[in-house]
Amino acid sequence: MPDIPEIPSEISELGARVSAVLAQVESAESSDELTAILSAATGKTGPITVARKAMSQVDPTHRKSVGMRVQDAKTTIETAVEARRVGLGAAERTARVQAERMDLTEVVGTPTAGHIHPLTQAWEDLEDAFIGMGFTVAEGPHVETDWYNFDALNIPKGHPARDGFDSLYVNNGEEGSTVLRTHTSPVQIRTMQAQEPPIYIIAPGRVFRRDTADATHLPVFHQIEGLVIDKGIGLAHLAGTIEKFTQAFFGEEFHSRLRPNYFPFTEPSAEFDIQRPDGSWLELGGSGVVHPNVLRAGGIDPEEWSGFAFGFGIDRFLQIKHGVTDLREAFTNDIRFLEQF
Repeated sequence: MPDIPEIPSEISELGARVSAVLAQVESAESSDELTAILSAATGKTGPITVARKAMSQVDPTHRKSVGMRVQDAKTTIETAVEARRVGLGAAERTARVQAERMDLTEVVGTPTAGHIHPLTQAWEDLEDAFIGMGFTVAEGPHVETDWYNFDALNIPKGHPARDGFDSLYVNNGEEGSTVLRTHTSPVQIRTMQAQEPPIYIIAPGRVFRRDTADATHLPVFHQIEGLVIDKGIGLAHLAGTIEKFTQAFFGEEFHSRLRPNYFPFTEPSAEFDIQRPDGSWLELGGSGVVHPNVLRAGGIDPEEWSGFAFGFGIDRFLQIKHGVTDLREAFTNDIRFLEQF
């Protein structure tokens, strides 16, 4: 561009001043610093604004070309600031990532490994014990109809177990027709409907009741049910199975016994206890010969087939096996508790 005579120093020296601003931009180390540099360059006392004010002193025939020079200077500064801001942003992100990165390199030596939850350990140990006795594992839904959870198990209308103070009903269908299962016994009915006898199953799983959490009770807990359907099955087979399981799970020094009781879904019914090496007895669960009405609900002829069933809490076994005094501690995720198992 040819020289233009009589141009004010504010404009003729603009190039040098822009170069100085660009040097500041290049050395800026933060976005805030860039904002300050841009404000100083284009503010009231900055070289761009000063040059614009000096335009009134330029010969009218040259104002257009001089004005373009001033505008180009402003664009040059803004472009440099934006480019530097982008570069700083990338650098800041990289620095943040480096500061927050996790060292996932392999530990040399013997690393500290985690393990499955103690409840899951008890669950799997129980499954292994029964599978070793010839049982298979069956599962069922957590949300059940009242027919599977109560009616099919010979629990009559008006029974306390069906009360809203004990059971958790779901707002689905007719009122009181859908419930969070209160035991894993519905799996027995579903299995009988799905396969022909003989049946040898266990049904572990989560169950729900309207209980207040304390040292030995939780509103969400875990049970394991056992069901045997075959020809000629009676109470003696139940007693023998419980005894074999007790010794397989706890050890040869433990023994079991049955005590008469009442349950709607079995007849005769019995509580079963285990005897510890010190001679004391500990109640574990309920059992009995499957009631004919339950067999009929499962589509099985009670004149041809018979069976027994039993059930107990997996959480209870966790307490017994490890001497846990407060069951709530197993579910607070306190590493000091969990790392003991």
